[in-house]
Amino acid sequence: MTATARLASARPALHYQVQAQNLHAHLYSVTLTIAHPAAQQQVSLPVWIAGSYLVREFSKHLQCLTAQQGQAAVAVTQLDKCTWQMDCQVGKPLVLRYEVYAFDNSVRTAWLDTQRGFFNGTSLCLRVHGQEDQPHRLALPSVGLPKDWQVATALRPDKVNPKGFGSYLAADYGELVDSPVEMGNFWSGSFTAAGIEHRLVVAGAPASFDGARLLADTQTICETEIAFWHGQPPKGKAARARQRAPHDRYVFMLNAVDNSYGGLEHRHSTALICKRADLPRLGQDKKLGPTDGYTTLLGLISHEYFHTWNVKRLRPAEFSRYNYESENYTELLWFFEGFTSYYDDLLLRRAGLIDNTTYLALLTKTIHAVLQTPGRHVQTVAQASFDAWVKYYRQDENTANATISYYTKGSLVALCLDLSLRQGGKTSLDAVMRALWQRCAGGPMTEADLLTVLQELSGESFAERLAAWVHSTAELPLQTLLTQHGVNYEHTPAALADQLGLKVTESGGIRIKALLRDSAAEKAGFAAGDEWIGLQADANPHQPALGWRLTKLDDLPLYLGQAKSMQALVARDQRLLTLRLSLPSDVKQIKLSARDSARIGTWLEPENT
Repeated sequence: MTATARLASARPALHYQVQAQNLHAHLYSVTLTIAHPAAQQQVSLPVWIAGSYLVREFSKHLQCLTAQQGQAAVAVTQLDKCTWQMDCQVGKPLVLRYEVYAFDNSVRTAWLDTQRGFFNGTSLCLRVHGQEDQPHRLALPSVGLPKDWQVATALRPDKVNPKGFGSYLAADYGELVDSPVEMGNFWSGSFTAAGIEHRLVVAGAPASFDGARLLADTQTICETEIAFWHGQPPKGKAARARQRAPHDRYVFMLNAVDNSYGGLEHRHSTALICKRADLPRLGQDKKLGPTDGYTTLLGLISHEYFHTWNVKRLRPAEFSRYNYESENYTELLWFFEGFTSYYDDLLLRRAGLIDNTTYLALLTKTIHAVLQTPGRHVQTVAQASFDAWVKYYRQDENTANATISYYTKGSLVALCLDLSLRQGGKTSLDAVMRALWQRCAGGPMTEADLLTVLQELSGESFAERLAAWVHSTAELPLQTLLTQHGVNYEHTPAALADQLGLKVTESGGIRIKALLRDSAAEKAGFAAGDEWIGLQADANPHQPALGWRLTKLDDLPLYLGQAKSMQALVARDQRLLTLRLSLPSDVKQIKLSARDSARIGTWLEPENT
C-alpha cells in the first residue's frame, strides 16, 4: 500500500478547506472540521514558522472565528493571543470558520491577490490540541479563482484535478504546516534527480526567462547534493539512491519580484524569492558563466536544498518536537545555518556551475562581511544562535557592533574545520557530515555528537578548537589555513565606506544607516539618521570657501583631492552640524586568489564518495 493510500484509508478526522474568499481584499476563508472534538476543545495558531527564528504573531491576521456543532452555535473563548477554547460537546463534529488576511509577499507567511496565492500552514491552519499526531486533510477548491490558475505543493494528493485543485493529505500537523502551497498561473517544469521527482515552479517570470536553463542547473545541484550525502549511485541504480535519500518528492516554489531575496526550507519543498532580473535569460552566452545575480540565485537554491538533510532532518536536539507557541532556543544555528552556508557555494563549484575564481570571490565576500563586523568581538557565534529571536531577526543601526551572524561566521567555522581536517589527509568535513547523518539516524543531534565524530574520523580532539571558534570571540585562523591550501590571502585598501566605517543609503543624498564601532565616522561624531550634506577639505588652497555639496559617497575623493581630513556638514533633526573627519590609512580588506591550483583542487573538486 502506498503512503497516500495509507493516509487516505486512515480517514483523517481533521479537515481544512482553504478558499480564496476575496482576491481584492486579500482574504482567505478557512473551514476546519474536527470529527471528534474533546470537551472544551482548544485550538491555536503558531506564533512562528520553523526555519525563521522570530515570533511573528500570525494570529494578528485571523478574524471572524466562529464555531458550531450541527445547526447550533458554539461559544468561543479566547484564552491568549493565539489560543481559543470551544464550549462544545464530545462526539459531535465541530466546525470552525474564520478568515485570514494575506498580504505579506515573503516566504514566511501568506499572500493573496489577483495574480498569485501562497500560504504556509502556520499562517492559516489552526492546531487542534491533542490531535496533532493524527492525519490531516487539506482541501483547495478553485471556486472564485482565475481559470488559468494551478496548484503546487509537496503534500500528497488525495483527489485532485489536472491543475492540482482538490484535496491533499498530511500524516500529521507538522507535515501540514511544513508544506507551503503556491497558486497561480506560474511557469512549471520537472526533472528527476537520483530517481526522485522534482518540480520547479516560478511565479512572476518575465518573457526573457530561460526556464530550461534554470531547470537543468537546479537538477545538477540536486544530483550533486544527493551524491554528497549518499554517494554516487551505480549506473542504472537510481532507485537505490532514491531509497537512501530521505525524500521521495520535492517542489521548488520560486517567486520572482522586483527586488527581494530569501528562502525557507521545508522537508519536501522550499519557498524562494528572488529579483526578477536575477533569473537566467534566453540568449545569454552560457560559456561566459552565470551572471552575479544568477549565481546568487543558484546559491540560494543550493542552500535551501542542502537543508533537506541539514536542519529538516539532522537537526538540533532542542528541535526534536517544535513548540509552536513560543521561541525554540538552540546554540547550534552556527552549525545548521552556517555549515549549510559553507556548502551552498562550495557545492556549486563541485557541480561545475561556477569556477575557482568565482568561488574564491564569494568566499572573499563572506570573510569581508565577518571581519567588517565589530560584533564578532562582543558575541560568540553560539550566543548569536541562541539570541537569533531577539537580535538577528530584529536588526537595527547597532546590530553590526553588538552581534555576529551565525550564517557568515558559522560558514567560516565550517571552512576552518574542513581545511584543518584535510591537513593530515585523513578525512574532511564532507566525511564528518555523512558520519553525523549515520550516527544520528538523520535525526536530532548535539554538539557532543559533532565532537565525537570529529575525533573518530581525525584521530584527534577538536574540543579546544570548537571552544575557541564557537564559544569565544577569538579570531579564526583563516589566513594560515587558506594559505596552506594554495590560496593567496592578500590585504588591500578597503572600499571608502569601509574605511570610514559607514553604512549609507543614497537617493538624491547620503543618509547614514549605521556606523561601525571605533570607526573614523563614529569618532568624528556621525550618528545613524544623519544626512551628510557637504564637506570642505582641509589644507587645500584651491577649495572654494563654502566647500562642496555631497550626494554620492564615491564623489568624496573628487572633492578631497590630496587632503586627508575635512569639515563635514551634516543635518540632524533639522539642525546643521559641522564634524571634523579624517580618512584612516590602515583599514584593509581581504582578497583571495588561487596560488596552487593542484592544492586547491583537493579541496574544491568533488570527492569520490
